[in-house]
Amino acid sequence: MNALLFELGHAALAGRIAARLGAERGALEHREFPDGEHYLRVGSECANRDALVVVDLAHPDRRLTATLLLAATLRDLGCRRITLIAPYLPYMRQDARFQPGEGVTSRYFAKLIDAHFDALLTVEPHLHRYATLAEVYAIPARALSAAPALAAWIATHVEDGFLIGPDAESAPAIAAVAKLTGLPYAVLEKVRRGDREVEVAVPELAALVGRTPVLIDDVISTGHTLAEATRKLRAQGARPPVVLATHGVFAPGAIELLLAEGIARLATCDTVPHPSNDCAVDGIIGEGFASL
Repeated sequence: MNALLFELGHAALAGRIAARLGAERGALEHREFPDGEHYLRVGSECANRDALVVVDLAHPDRRLTATLLLAATLRDLGCRRITLIAPYLPYMRQDARFQPGEGVTSRYFAKLIDAHFDALLTVEPHLHRYATLAEVYAIPARALSAAPALAAWIATHVEDGFLIGPDAESAPAIAAVAKLTGLPYAVLEKVRRGDREVEVAVPELAALVGRTPVLIDDVISTGHTLAEATRKLRAQGARPPVVLATHGVFAPGAIELLLAEGIARLATCDTVPHPSNDCAVDGIIGEGFASL
């Protein structure tokens, strides 16, 4: 393909995507001045070529400005179609005005991306009140399922698994993984009482006897939901659970909290660079790009 691929903070995944798509790695110099402003210099010929930008947006306020400036630079240098590949898509949580005066930041963020990019690819975004990304993004935007990557990991690493979703929002993803693996599953009930306080109701799960619980979530941030689920499962006599997540954002102390509750293993997809990455998503992204 006659496309250049640039990356901001996601070198390993970007390299695999470039190899899978046959894209040329674009030359990019990026640094920050002492006052925090970004310096960008593109060293590849861009005129009349498509561009792909692979970026780690797990901490968006740290990298968003550089992402938008890079897109503007590529446009100024003559790139035709610029596609953002953001394996983790931020600012999807605030999808409604819950309290008077709040901003619906998912829509405002989308407008920034719409203004600078021609297409968007992401993996398992937080689609709660939006049915599809088309409800919030004006550009072609595709949300890719992580189920194939999660199912492949489970098939390799877990015997006699029992899949568990921590809340109702996880139900569609858990069902998709269960369909691919043929494993039984259940979905727990969660009541959130604050940013770091949750209560999880775990029903009596006789089917867990002799099986390894596999707790699957889309995002691990504070870890409190999965820690509470682990505590309740262990109280029922269940085996130490395996914790598997699409996005490992990990607020400070999250991993320590999960380990303290006695999880057996932790693995995440490589949507956000982290030592726990063990599920590759370049295949999912490659297939998604081909049909974008």
